[in-house]
Order: sequence, then structure tokens, then C-alpha cells
Amino acid sequence: MSEPAAYLRRSERSGRLTLFALTLGSGIAILDGSVVNVALRTIGADLGASLEQLQWVVNGYMLALAGLVLVGGSLSDRLGRRRIYVVGVAWFLIGSLLCAVAQTPGQLIGTRVLQGIGAALLTPGALAIIQASFAPGDRAPAIGTWAGMSGIAAALGPFVGGWLVDHASWRWIFGINVPLCLVVLALVVWVTPESRSPRTGRFDIVGAFLTVVALAGLTFALTSPAAGPISYAAGLVAVVAAVAFMWVERRAVAPLVPLSLFGSRVFSAANAMTFVVYGALGVVFFVLVLQLQVSAGWSALAAGLSGLPVTVALMLLSSRAAALSARIGPRFPMSLGPIVCAAGCLLLVPVGAGAGWLTVLPGMVVFALGLALLVSPLTATVLAAAPDSHSGVASGINNAVARAGSLLAVAALPALVGLSGSDYEQAGPMTSGYRLAMLICAGLLALGGIISWVGLRSSRP
Repeated sequence: MSEPAAYLRRSERSGRLTLFALTLGSGIAILDGSVVNVALRTIGADLGASLEQLQWVVNGYMLALAGLVLVGGSLSDRLGRRRIYVVGVAWFLIGSLLCAVAQTPGQLIGTRVLQGIGAALLTPGALAIIQASFAPGDRAPAIGTWAGMSGIAAALGPFVGGWLVDHASWRWIFGINVPLCLVVLALVVWVTPESRSPRTGRFDIVGAFLTVVALAGLTFALTSPAAGPISYAAGLVAVVAAVAFMWVERRAVAPLVPLSLFGSRVFSAANAMTFVVYGALGVVFFVLVLQLQVSAGWSALAAGLSGLPVTVALMLLSSRAAALSARIGPRFPMSLGPIVCAAGCLLLVPVGAGAGWLTVLPGMVVFALGLALLVSPLTATVLAAAPDSHSGVASGINNAVARAGSLLAVAALPALVGLSGSDYEQAGPMTSGYRLAMLICAGLLALGGIISWVGLRSSRP
């Protein structure tokens, strides 16, 4: 691995500024995965969008991120982690500007896809830079800081979006990214060292193409308003592309996804848990803010504030969870965390007409505690299970798995619980679908805890 001349340290100014820039850049990208949820009802009314189109406003971004984050991780290892991070931030800035001026649902979906491409380039690069450029003793604390602040960014999304929707316009949830991205670009160019992996061989273009085709086909099939020949064909294309991807990756000289990484039981179990848990998290944040606005009559800002316990818990507890995992191993926090989140979902099931803070707050507090317990240990475990030369790819795989889980769950669950068309505007259908969705999410989160308990039994501190 090509290493910087001198490792960065958190105690030095260059290390602190680099970590701030990486955390801010990743936080912006993660925030834009959640900030839109609280604005969906307003966007739908302003642009005349159906529920399926609103799903694609979310899923277009997630599809690009999930389908190309592996490409971003591989490119960062090959071409330079700082270089690809800078390109990703600049791309994301341009995509955000275009989202802010979209005039139709189709335009917004297209520009969200463009924005997601930038996120796919910058997201794995941040963790790869930390793993490659920070001194070994500072890596775990730096990753804990990154994971905690990134989780806070995701949790702040509904709050920021709600405030902007109520006091300005939904367009500002994208416009606010522009000055933040400029700050990130300036800091990274100024203080962050370059690093890359010595891996050689042709870039796996075929693998990258098949990944996007598989995810796009499956997402289209799941969000199609009615089953028919086109949706069945899309599902079949997705299956064929997924099988072809596995065949190609086994034979590629320089695969996009080195399947040897999954020879690690810890790496495989952590990613399986990620897929299930993040699928549930994506649905929880998608349906909860709609339910609070449509059925409980909350404003966009009040619905956004419902996520405040998550922000506080991640801010106060992420570094402690990382330290606990480093001391006793990741099995306990990564098993208990999803179970606690599942309990939080069950407490949120009664939210409906006339629901106040006393109905919402207990469930959100329990949910937040579980999330804080699992986020940092999960990130550190995935990176620690892979060699440093594959840090970008390992980060990319875990990000792809997380985004794919959210993407497919948000695509599938609304139809599964009976929500479609304009149901999100009517309290009765919305409440019925919401409650069933939360029960399913609780089951998925509990399953994630079981996967961690069984799969991580061989892990060590």
C-alpha cells in the first residue's frame, strides 16, 4: 500500500482538520439520504408526484449510491483516495444544485441519481483515508468519531429538512449543501495526504455494470404500481445480472468485489447484519415522518424533531460504544443494539391520529440507544476484518450492502403493507400501512441481532 510520508494523528492540527473534512463530507452525503424523507409530502404536493414517484426520489439516490459505491471504493484504492474523494464532493455539489432547481418529479428523480453518483465516490473514500493515513493507534477512535458524527448527520436530516420546509422551501434542503461542500473541498486539498493501493490489473467494468443492472431491475420490479410483464421482466433481469456478477467476480483478475474477503466469518456476518438492519432503518425513517405529518397532524419541523433522541444518543454514546467493542469484542454490542432498536419500533407502533410527544418519545429514545450501540462497532469491525490494501473496497462493500438494504426495503415494504398511489395523503390507509411496516421492521432488526450473535462468536477484541 502506498502510505503517506508521515501518519496523521488526532492530536495534531492536520489530523483534526482531515477528520473534520472527512466527517463533514460523508455527513452531507448521509444526511441527503434522510433529509428528503421529511420533505416528501411537500415535494409531492408541489410537483404533483405519486407515492411511487416519491419512492423513486428516495430510491434514485440510494440506487446510484448502492450500485456505484463499490466502484468508488475500488477507484479510491487504485487512483488515489484523496483524489476520488475530491471528485465525489465536487460531483455531489453539482448534483445538489440541479436538485434544487428541478421542476418536475422526473427531473428531481434524475438529479437525485446524479447526486447519488457523487455520494458513491466520496463515501467509501472517507473511511479508506482514515484507515490508510492515520496512525494505527488513532484509527479506531477516528473511525468511532466518523461513525458517530455520520450517524448524527443521518439523524439530523429530518430536523434540518423540517425546519427548511416550514421556514423556507424544500429546495433549500439541497441548496444548503453547496457552501458545505466548498468547505470540505478546501480542507481536503489543504491538509489531507494522498494514498493508494499498489493493486494492478484492468478495472472491473463488467462487474460494475452488472451491479447497477441487478439493483435497478429489482428496484423497478418492487416499485412498479401493478404486477405485469414489465415488472416480471425487470425482476428476471435482476436475477440474471446477480448470477452473472458472481460468475464474473470469481474469474476476474482484479474483481470489483474480492470474494476472498468473505472468507472471513466476521466480515460476512457483519455485512449480513448490515443488510437486514439498514433495510429496517431505511423504512423506519421513511414511514415515521410521513405518519407523523399525515395521520398525527404534526408539522414538518415537529416530525423532524422526533429524531432528536437519535442525534443526542449518537453524539454522546458512539465513541463509548466503539471503546466497549474494542475492549470486549463486537459480538455483544452488535447483537444487543438491533434488539433494542426492535423494541423501540414496537413502542412506536401505536403512533396515529392525535399522537403527541408522550406517544413518540419513549420509542424514539429506546430506538436511539440501540442505534448508538451498534453503529460504531459495526464500522470498525468491517474495516478490521479486511487487509489495509482493501480498505477502500471493504468500506465500499459495507456501504453498498447498507444502501442496498435500505433501497430494497423502501422499494418493497410500502406495497407489501398496502400503500400506493396517493395513500400517503390519507390518514386511514397511511396508519394501517405504517403499523404493519413497523412490526415488520421490528422483526428485521431482531433478525439482525441474531445474525450478529451467531456470526460473530469467533470475533475477538
